[in-house]
Parts: sequence; C-alpha cells; structure tokens
Amino acid sequence: MSTPQDLLIVALDVEGTRPVRSGELSLALAGAELLDLSKSRAIRLDGDRMVPGDLTAPTDRLLKEAVASLVVAEPFESVGDWLWRRGRDLAATYMAAFESEGLVQKQGRRHFRGGHTALVDSVPRRRAAERWSSAEPVLRTLAEGLGITAEPAGEIQEIADDAAETVLAAVNGALQELEAERQRRSIEEAAYDNVWRSPE
Repeated sequence: MSTPQDLLIVALDVEGTRPVRSGELSLALAGAELLDLSKSRAIRLDGDRMVPGDLTAPTDRLLKEAVASLVVAEPFESVGDWLWRRGRDLAATYMAAFESEGLVQKQGRRHFRGGHTALVDSVPRRRAAERWSSAEPVLRTLAEGLGITAEPAGEIQEIADDAAETVLAAVNGALQELEAERQRRSIEEAAYDNVWRSPE
C-alpha cells in the first residue's frame, strides 16, 4: 500500500470542490507518508512524537528518503513539525517521480503544478481507484482535507487506529494553519494596496 501515491493519483484523477494547491497537497502527502511508515513499523507514535522503529521496513524509494530524514535522537520530532519540514515542495517531488515512472504525461487538464499533466492507465492508478471507490477511510479523510469528495460506495468505516487519528488530526490542523496564513497575507496585501491608492 502506498498512501502518498494513491492520494496524488486521486488528486489528479478526481474533480474536487476547489483546485488542489501544491502547499496543501504537500502537507497531506507528508501525512500520508507518516501513515505508511507507522503501518510498516518504521516509526511509532509516543503521543505526537515520532519514535524510530524498523528503519529498514520501507521498500518504496520516496518512503526510504522519508525514513532517511527522520530525527532519530530524543526528544524526537513532533508530527506537526514533520509535516511542515518534510512537506516542503513534496508535491513536486512526487510529481517528478510519477513522470520518471511514466505514470503521467504532459497533456490534459491543468493541475496544481501549473502545467498540463494527465494520468496514464496503469496498475497504480487502478489500485488507487479501487481504494477510493471502496470508501477506504484514511484515503478519503486525506482527500477531503484537499476539497476532494465523492459519494461513498458504502458506509465509510471509522478509523480505529490511534496513530492514524493523530496523524490525520495533525494534517487537518496544518491545512487550517496554512489557509489562515494565506488569508492573513491577503488581508495585509490588500491593506497595503489601499494605502497606496488612497488620495492624499
């Protein structure tokens, strides 16, 4: 299971209520990496702190890079700090990997990278579509944070994993923080523009 890969495929393949922006997607991808690292026991959560575990577990190249960047000394890193540090430009990193693996090609609809990309038919795309249509709760929750929703094929299961709940809550908090910062900057820029446009 590759939750970051599946999330990116959904972001490219499913129409959302708003355009998916790279900043939000990068934070969500960093959270998706943590979810997979926790499932593979490469990390465990002690409260909101990420404690290294079996660092040889991941086989995916980008997850190996994620493991290599883990803080392995106490007091270890918080989930929130990880999201902001690892999430910097992570969407572009995953898109570059998709391009190198032939999962996308330059054409079709406009997406968060500002270019024209389209998914090609592939096993990862079909796997992600199956996971999405099955209303798998972790993928659905991450996607909903990006404004991507869909009618579930059946009742969405509750997330019973405490670590997953912690990570998903941190992703949601980071997304809200990013939006609040964008709004603050927009207000400041508008106020600055008004000062220069005001008559003397």
